[in-house]
Amino acid sequence: MHSPSLLQSRSSKLTAGSCAAGASRTPPSAVRMSVRARAQQVQNTASDWIEANLGQGPVVKEKFMSSSNWSSAYVYSTQQGQEYFVKLAMGGRDDSMFQGEVQGLQAMYATNTLRIPKVFHVGPMPNGRGSFIVMEALKMSGSCSMSELGRQLARMHLAEPADPNAKAGKFGFAVDNTIGATPQPNGWMDDWVEFYRERRIRHQLQLLGDKRLSQLGDKLLDNLDVFFEDVRGDIKPSVLHGDLWSGNIAGVEGQPSIFDPATYYGHHEAEFGMSWCAGFTGDFWRAYHELIPKAPLFDKRKELYLLYHYLNHTNLFGGGYYNTSLRMMERLVDQI
Repeated sequence: MHSPSLLQSRSSKLTAGSCAAGASRTPPSAVRMSVRARAQQVQNTASDWIEANLGQGPVVKEKFMSSSNWSSAYVYSTQQGQEYFVKLAMGGRDDSMFQGEVQGLQAMYATNTLRIPKVFHVGPMPNGRGSFIVMEALKMSGSCSMSELGRQLARMHLAEPADPNAKAGKFGFAVDNTIGATPQPNGWMDDWVEFYRERRIRHQLQLLGDKRLSQLGDKLLDNLDVFFEDVRGDIKPSVLHGDLWSGNIAGVEGQPSIFDPATYYGHHEAEFGMSWCAGFTGDFWRAYHELIPKAPLFDKRKELYLLYHYLNHTNLFGGGYYNTSLRMMERLVDQI
């Protein structure tokens, strides 16, 4: 999903709502000044932390990169020429949303495979009015080798999990996070099919509250095991990016890089739920399946894993995503 990336903004902007006449006597100019003052306060806190902890001299430049409806992104440059990517959240937000992103980046970074930005700090503002992340600013160059991306992603999926729960064979993550702006529950479960049933598809259907989709969902979820007959008992927790589309993939000094994750430990095939807008080529799939062979029911499960993200897009945007999700569920139910 769209979020402030390390390269550019792919996020929606705030839309102004109406308010009752006379509800506030604060002049618009004063409101704008207040917002700018709070933003500057958060920026100063991030600069102070960099200067005090990273040993690269004072911050001499701040470059705005992107924004969403709850955070903004900057690149800070120090006197010694080092650059840091900083995300800022204001409006009294604690660091809980950032924690999901940071722990996801750290879990992927620990696999020593793809180029993942190193995180230096995440925490709240001293005054409690916001939070911020400081991480490595990657030198992105746009596209990357598709075959190398496939190879390194397979290696990441094969890597031993860093989390002890995942090492013990559980599926989930240490914290809940978000998929776009939608809450993504990650409570640990012993069984992957049960996890995908409850934490992913049923969760999205409950958020939608649509009778027609729910009726189809009940039929599908009651028979979910038929999609896993070839791998049931063999699925091991893999660290997943969780939101792998083209906007979260880039080349960095010749290496493939992924960022802005919605990470959890799950079945490696679930990684491809956003493949409809990821641009994976034949070279990607050949390299990936050289290390992780294609399972017999891989293609049958593909639409099941796409469904989670289409339901999420329905929750976020509605419109044509509803009809697509409906047709997908009808096709999946027909396969039972």
